[in-house]
Amino acid sequence: MAQGHIVSGSRKLGTEALQERAARAASGFEQLGVGAGDTVVLYLRNDFALIEASLAAGMVGAYPVPANWHFTAEEAAYLFQDTGAKVIVVHADLLEAIESAIPADAAVLVVSTPPEVQAAYRIAARGATAPSRPEWDAWVASFPARDKPPVPAPGTMIYTSGTTGRPKGVRRLQPTAAQSRLATHVWSSTFGFDRIEPSSLVTVVTGPMYHSAPNSYGILAARMGGTVILQPRFDALELLALVERHRVTHLHMVPIMFNRLLKLDASERERWDLSSLQFVIHSAAPVSPLVKREMLQWWGPVIFEYYGTSETSILASCGPQEWLEHPGTVGKPLPDVDLKIFTDDPGAGSAAPGPIGARTAQRAGFTYHRDDAKRERASRDGYFLTGDIGYLDADGFLFLCDRATDMIISGGVNIYPAEIEAELHKMPGVKDCAVFGIPDEEFGESICAVIETPDGAAIGADDVKSYLRGRLAGYKVPRRVEFGRDLPREDSGKIFKRKLRAPYWAGTGRTI
Repeated sequence: MAQGHIVSGSRKLGTEALQERAARAASGFEQLGVGAGDTVVLYLRNDFALIEASLAAGMVGAYPVPANWHFTAEEAAYLFQDTGAKVIVVHADLLEAIESAIPADAAVLVVSTPPEVQAAYRIAARGATAPSRPEWDAWVASFPARDKPPVPAPGTMIYTSGTTGRPKGVRRLQPTAAQSRLATHVWSSTFGFDRIEPSSLVTVVTGPMYHSAPNSYGILAARMGGTVILQPRFDALELLALVERHRVTHLHMVPIMFNRLLKLDASERERWDLSSLQFVIHSAAPVSPLVKREMLQWWGPVIFEYYGTSETSILASCGPQEWLEHPGTVGKPLPDVDLKIFTDDPGAGSAAPGPIGARTAQRAGFTYHRDDAKRERASRDGYFLTGDIGYLDADGFLFLCDRATDMIISGGVNIYPAEIEAELHKMPGVKDCAVFGIPDEEFGESICAVIETPDGAAIGADDVKSYLRGRLAGYKVPRRVEFGRDLPREDSGKIFKRKLRAPYWAGTGRTI
């Protein structure tokens, strides 16, 4: 294996040392009764321990479950109970908030919160350790490296965001050797890892590793022996500095990161040497074509895109030239992927928008943990419904219209918020926006837009409506326009529309 490093702040851990620590942790997990099919919950920010524990769980055939550490105690309690967690690995500063939620039969291992994480999240030093519980580093060091043959790893179990009801774990079925090789090939080629020698691969994990894409990306890069820099929390200026300092070759990003990079002053953007970048991949949320063109002009033809889900992994991808020839596409289906667009009109074909179905017969299947019925409901004619609305153009490139759950039905007409948001992002004075449906006695739903403006910008609701009337059909212009600051976002960059919608639907007895 090529010798790379995991880097976080001033700390550095070699690939061989990482593997040894993971093997020691695997021995410890076995002593705690963790075996094939069990779960180890990782209540951690981006840190060495998250990768070590993920690899260790895989060695004994268990599912590592990275948890969204923003959870309340109630949400954490649900996760711990639903997973049946045998072990919970948690950063010290996060322990107090969830201590009451920890099941009595779960072992708890505490990771001292490192200085760079403390600084990124402004954590008081006194909360960085928890002496009443076993400390991760000392616990790992107390075991010999596991020398038994590894049990086939089932893969990471990621919990869905839970747009409706409780989130569910995407539980991968035990893959065959061929399926494991195919999965590694799909990830490696989509992430651009197959274009470089592992010893030359240098990347930054920019997003939280409790999300499926940063998790798969970061752990695969580490397993390959590349140098993996863990950014505790995304910061646009810091990322540019890291690229120059470490001669970063590869990145995985989401569109909100592009937005924040482009909002830097020109002097800040131009001072950094980014010539080492070879392959930048992005996904997770729609990107404005205007933003993507600006990024391509700045960084050059190194920006690639893909589309996938936690359930199916990667389904489609495209390179920079393909995107320029098909602006707005999220890519063309991969060779082993069969995509189908379900429309109400059978004669409309795939060019008409409809729910996207995906079939990947050569990959390992999945179910939802403890909810096979939900898995069945997500299927149609042998295809998994991704939850997105989209269409395929004449050349077979996939375009997304919206999330099925975000679609507004007003007076029987389907309206896709993403189309309206794309136009709003072009309007001067709009920093960010979210469009969603609110209750309307006459039409069932009407359109509401919440807009965030930069400091000093003075625009009103009438300005917004007037701007959109020249660009969209009248029925797509929001009836209600609100203004707010700091729209709530997940760390992945997706806006928490559920939190914005909830007050409007409270007391109505319905949610659509």
